[in-house]
Amino acid sequence: MASAKRLKKQSRIRERLAEIVGTENVDASTSGRLVYSYDATPNYQSLPDFVVSPRSAEETAQVLKLCNDTGTPVYSRGSGTNLCADTCPAKGGVVLLLKHLNKILEIDRENLTITVQPGVITKTISETVEREGLFYPPDPSSMKISTIGGNISENSGGLRGLKYGVTRDYVMALQVALPNGELIRTGGKLTKDVAGYDLTRLFVGSEGTLGVITEATLKLIPKPESKKTILALYQDIESAGRSVSAIIAHKMIPVTLEFLDQDTLRAVEDFAHIGLPTEAKAILLIVQDGPEEIVERDIQKIAEICRSEHAVDVRLAASDEEAEQLATARRTALSALARLKPTTILEDATVPRSEIAKMVRAITDIAEKYQVRISTFGHAGDGNLHPTCLTDARNHEEMQRVEKAFAAIFEKAIELGGTLTGEHGIGMTKAPYLKWKLGETGISIMKGIKKAIDPNGIMNPGKVFAENSVERTSVERAVAAE
Repeated sequence: MASAKRLKKQSRIRERLAEIVGTENVDASTSGRLVYSYDATPNYQSLPDFVVSPRSAEETAQVLKLCNDTGTPVYSRGSGTNLCADTCPAKGGVVLLLKHLNKILEIDRENLTITVQPGVITKTISETVEREGLFYPPDPSSMKISTIGGNISENSGGLRGLKYGVTRDYVMALQVALPNGELIRTGGKLTKDVAGYDLTRLFVGSEGTLGVITEATLKLIPKPESKKTILALYQDIESAGRSVSAIIAHKMIPVTLEFLDQDTLRAVEDFAHIGLPTEAKAILLIVQDGPEEIVERDIQKIAEICRSEHAVDVRLAASDEEAEQLATARRTALSALARLKPTTILEDATVPRSEIAKMVRAITDIAEKYQVRISTFGHAGDGNLHPTCLTDARNHEEMQRVEKAFAAIFEKAIELGGTLTGEHGIGMTKAPYLKWKLGETGISIMKGIKKAIDPNGIMNPGKVFAENSVERTSVERAVAAE
């Protein structure tokens, strides 16, 4: 009987959804739902009831109001490249696909802004503004396929984050559809605006738990005049870590300062075949941009610092093409590692950059302790590391050791003054650990904000706020007992 009532309710919701967005934009087929039952995060999957593709902000708001009125969970989704299971429809309901909202609405050359809909691919934004001599700095490794709406929802970072910051630093204004069916606008094309709470920043990084972004105005800057790239090779990780701290201490902020360990380096070379030095234990990929004379000065100084910190070799990219090859190779690190085992789990524990060497060494020790394979690469300049475990989800005993290893990595990051995530978000994967970082009071404040905007809890349920949090003391006892 209960099942019949549920089917009747679903039938009414489907009819109403079709009235809002058109029959062709509501998919309730098994195959259609299966496609959106998972995202890029391994080991998380759940079928939605409907996949719905609104054609405008107004339709998006109407869908949210219907979901709110009927208590139907809703999950907004771009390309699904996130690595924290944020777009996995954990409790069924509606996957809200933003594929039709994919237009660049305006490039404002006087105010240096671009206004876009959420379904625009991030690389399209980057290439479009660069043709105008302008620059949109955030460059997540997934930028060829990820959407700007997803980047904003996750507050994505990227290889240029050290010098230019993350997505949050470039979002000036938003249009957001709220669960009650209202559309609001936040911010504007203003350099200065201190009117009230900063609602724009509240929605950036909220992981789809508060509303659906339907339009964004992004800040642009002039395109840098020139760029140079060097590779520094090391035979020990500590020397690479010291180089990172020394470069910053000499008051230079490279645009990119990336770290790859030997395991990652070999996987990337096997994948990209560009002649990377696989004999090195670790490398730093360093890029500086800006006026030509300043770039030349900085690159020479950075090379000197790397040599003084015992780099065994420092190589300057011979051409723009070679520099682009190196950057592209770095962006393929996850794909390259994913070829080695059936399941690849990548996290983004982040520490102060002065603690990079300690954290890399701790990750190695933790991997040995739990007998799991973990490769490490990441944005050394801003302390954002990507410990990446190569495993097999079908091996349940090994997966338990993997979970314990990542709990130990998160704990170590926090102990060193760091955090659980630098750019990927909390989602489902790290929700049980969020209390370790924020404490009870911090979680309580966040829940209060969520309740005020989404009182019925329909927006991306099961994400950020864990139903069962991990007690840190229990983990400490478990680790100590082994």
